[in-house]
Amino acid sequence: MMKVGVIGGSGLDNPDFFEQPREETVMTPYGAPSSPLIHGGIAGREVVLLGRHGQEHTITPTRVNYRANVYALKQAGCTHILATTA
Repeated sequence: MMKVGVIGGSGLDNPDFFEQPREETVMTPYGAPSSPLIHGGIAGREVVLLGRHGQEHTITPTRVNYRANVYALKQAGCTHILATTA
């Protein structure tokens, strides 16, 4: 079954559009991802959201731990990743 991971950039890191959101803090071999994972659903599809620049939007593009972000979504069972940009 497909499970989508979304790495949300500026403006697309808000879980308000999720059905039954729940937050999970994780650690990876590459360190902590940019933000906790937000698990939920959109139109019946499982989705995991990760805010690229952190919950408070404090991580600059050059400081994003991309390896940890992708690893965390893979560990969460995501089969596909959508990465948005501004």
